[in-house]
Amino acid sequence: MLLILLLVPLFGAVILAFVGDRKFAPEINIMCSAATFAAGAGLAVQVYMHGPMLAGGKFFFVDAFNVYLSVLTSFVSMTTAIFSRRYMRKEREHGRVGHMRMRFYHAMFQLFIFAMLLCLLTNNVGVLWIAMELATLSTVLLVSLYRTPTAIEAAWKYFILCGVGIAQALFGTVLLYFAAERVLGEGGEALLWTNLSRISGELEPTVLSLAFVFLMVGYGTKVGLVPLHNWLPDAHSEGPTPISAVLSGLLLNIALYALVRCKVLVDGATGTHHAGNIMMGFGLLSILVAAFSLLRQKDIKRMFSYSSIEHMGIATFAFGLGGTVATFGALLHMLVHSLAKSAIFFTVGHASQMHRTQEMDKIKGLFRGNPLVGWGLMLGVMAIVGLPPFGIFTSEFLILTATMKNAPLLTPFLLLGLAVAFAALFRRVQSMVAGDVPSYQKPMKAAHVPVLLHMALVLVIGIYMPDFLNKWFHTAVELLK
Repeated sequence: MLLILLLVPLFGAVILAFVGDRKFAPEINIMCSAATFAAGAGLAVQVYMHGPMLAGGKFFFVDAFNVYLSVLTSFVSMTTAIFSRRYMRKEREHGRVGHMRMRFYHAMFQLFIFAMLLCLLTNNVGVLWIAMELATLSTVLLVSLYRTPTAIEAAWKYFILCGVGIAQALFGTVLLYFAAERVLGEGGEALLWTNLSRISGELEPTVLSLAFVFLMVGYGTKVGLVPLHNWLPDAHSEGPTPISAVLSGLLLNIALYALVRCKVLVDGATGTHHAGNIMMGFGLLSILVAAFSLLRQKDIKRMFSYSSIEHMGIATFAFGLGGTVATFGALLHMLVHSLAKSAIFFTVGHASQMHRTQEMDKIKGLFRGNPLVGWGLMLGVMAIVGLPPFGIFTSEFLILTATMKNAPLLTPFLLLGLAVAFAALFRRVQSMVAGDVPSYQKPMKAAHVPVLLHMALVLVIGIYMPDFLNKWFHTAVELLK
């Protein structure tokens, strides 16, 4: 099942490189993504029934933490592929992409899915770094798909900043190996997560503390944490909307996954809260900067990009805080944020196509012009700001409760960031969904199924969490707290 999960997107990328602009290419993209999701769900059932497992001669490992993110990644990839079928055809009609770029888009989409799943499932710290670089390179090319000066500039900024960041992560990985090699000896055994977790208490604390600083800067750049976030708004605003959805909903989670795994090792080696304090600092700074940045945005995709920075800051802060409640809240937050934010980008993409612009001042009358797009955007914003009964309210409530108990002095700052983001997003979305339909708004058939499915899941999780998901999260919490 694990082999199928990895090979389907890889072979899908090869096939779509040859047929990526034929009439049935979007359907092949959807079928590959659906098969990947089915394999991910099957693997999750195996882990749920039988517990963690190794595969491929210890090269891969699966536990409650990474298999949950694998299912989430494959599911959102599938719904994004469904959305992109109609969206990218409309972009082709508008002349924004041609024959070669459509082929390139479909092939790179599947390669990106493969890179993310490899990041999650590999047992080797070095392969994780390589897969993260592959994910970066594939998305750099997708961000520049339209080949406009601003798109190329955004892709270049993304490449340079994340390239520098990933170089810092490489140095942190080298230091990690240096510490493990003294205990496990030379060779690949010193790079395996399972071995590192087993002997974390024997690793040199000073070296691990220094390694985490480099890993925090490196993978923190990919997470989009302030002050390493400057690439993210440009990349999201200039790339195709389906890529914005998977960047914001999935890739940021993958980088945070790597960071959390490293934190567990450092905690075991040092016996202190050193790594957690660093994550809390970066997370809280990201929440505040992103929340106030929301107030001055004019481009709709840039605005929701800053919202992603804020929410990844919340998850990073919660993982840094640690403990059962905060870690459970962080895991839940990663899930519901991915679902809600990708749904928002789907509606934003259609709204931008209807108005031929991403400027919020020119997007009006969505309730009347296309009620499903308008209500999809409104409900998405209600969910993302944490209104009950949506799932993000539950995750933020858990994180806030844990903060009040374990770090009460930081509670006002966390509340300030949440309140400012709430006000900024509601202020801007009301003018876009309400009012009369402008003369330049074009009617269109939108892909509503992915939006409705995501929002229904976020709502259901906020009202009732299934028992299997609750047990799944508690098992992951035991691995991470």
